[in-house]
Amino acid sequence: MKLGVLTVPLYGQSTEEAFKYLSGLGVKAVEIGAGGYPGNTHMVPAAQMKELLAKYNLTISAISAHGNPVHPNKEAANRFHDDFVTACKYASELGVDTVITFSGCPGDGPNAVNPNWVTCAWPPEYGDILKYQWEEVLIPYWKEAVKIAEGYGIKKIALEMHPGFCVYNTSTLLRLRSEVGDIIGANFDPSHLYWQGMVPTEAIKALKGAIYHVHAKDVRVDMYNTAVNGVLDTSGYGNIVDRSWVFRTVGFGHGESEWRDIISTLRATGYDGALSIEHEDGLMSVKEGLEQAIKFLKPMILEEVPADMWWA
Repeated sequence: MKLGVLTVPLYGQSTEEAFKYLSGLGVKAVEIGAGGYPGNTHMVPAAQMKELLAKYNLTISAISAHGNPVHPNKEAANRFHDDFVTACKYASELGVDTVITFSGCPGDGPNAVNPNWVTCAWPPEYGDILKYQWEEVLIPYWKEAVKIAEGYGIKKIALEMHPGFCVYNTSTLLRLRSEVGDIIGANFDPSHLYWQGMVPTEAIKALKGAIYHVHAKDVRVDMYNTAVNGVLDTSGYGNIVDRSWVFRTVGFGHGESEWRDIISTLRATGYDGALSIEHEDGLMSVKEGLEQAIKFLKPMILEEVPADMWWA
């Protein structure tokens, strides 16, 4: 495994400044934004990128273009789709086989204006919405998008399981994968699973062979606020004291034992890629958040090939 960082939060630095900074902290891999919500601040021409990677002894774990390519607003959908295509093309130029994005979420029908994320099975019209979203929009879109990605040599489309989009948990990821093909897998981010009440190590086991990238980000669930209002919290992320949950730097939501179990379960199920730190902690600066996460994870990274079980 390699310790990695999603460079997007370092938007105030040039690509070279960011690489020099991260390399000096012992980071081995970087995840580059190429559009969508993360933007493309550090997306320099491929030749320049290769030179900088070699100079600072870094590799690229994935190219990211998180967006909603099935947005009911066609202009927005086309923009996110174009970003996805750009990410695939850029990855191809760099010899990277993994692109990260969201599954996206359509509206409730052909005339919708905004996405509609369904969170319950009743009243029955919600079932009708899901049927429309999956059968008429999501599956057809991804069947065509996969062809585009394959044309650029992309082998892994890592969808981040994120509430607000159709693929948000284990079963929805596996459903789309079964409908579209094994090129579809997960960008596994424990933070989005914790607050839904999931156990990351169990989800990792269920997704064996389908985890194509991993984000190292934590969350703290406030048991008292959750006891009052549940986990479906739509208040602003700045409402840290009163929210049911908030994103935290790894180690500030769950302890060392929990993260060691996550890393060990990833290894046990065959994942040996990057742990890409994503900073979204409202209580820390980017510098402090990244450096705390690096310090926390560094001793846990399993870099070497496992030994033969001489005792077995």
